[in-house]
Amino acid sequence: MTVMELPARTRNESTAWMLVFGAWLIASVSTLGALFFGEVMHLPPCVLCWYQRIFMFPLALILPMGLFPFDRKVVRYALPLAVLGGLFAAFHLLLLAGVIPENVQPCTQGVPCSETVIEWFGFVTIPLLSAAAFSIITALLIATHLRGSK
Repeated sequence: MTVMELPARTRNESTAWMLVFGAWLIASVSTLGALFFGEVMHLPPCVLCWYQRIFMFPLALILPMGLFPFDRKVVRYALPLAVLGGLFAAFHLLLLAGVIPENVQPCTQGVPCSETVIEWFGFVTIPLLSAAAFSIITALLIATHLRGSK
């Protein structure tokens, strides 16, 4: 039996499972990347990086709970985390770009949030990677929700 021969409901479930799996994969890679930067490269995270970690790390644990067995309700719990983490990442990006004045930044002690620690290819920074990860996770979770409403 091929995928096209499966009933439409089963195909929707299979596609939704793949979307949640993709979101979990991105959350896991992001979590491991944050741990690598902090624990292996000894780069201290700023306050905004900590807030983004607070929203990303639970996603790596919550999303697989919705995969085995598959439960669409995982979107209800994961989507708010992804959206809030994405807002912190966007704020961090705007702070780095100079759009938000430095006197608004939450980092008053320790590592300044407006400091670029790593920059690849002249534009890829850690906050940009974080914003991309949260955006993709949010898009995949919304797509999962929309698949379920059909």
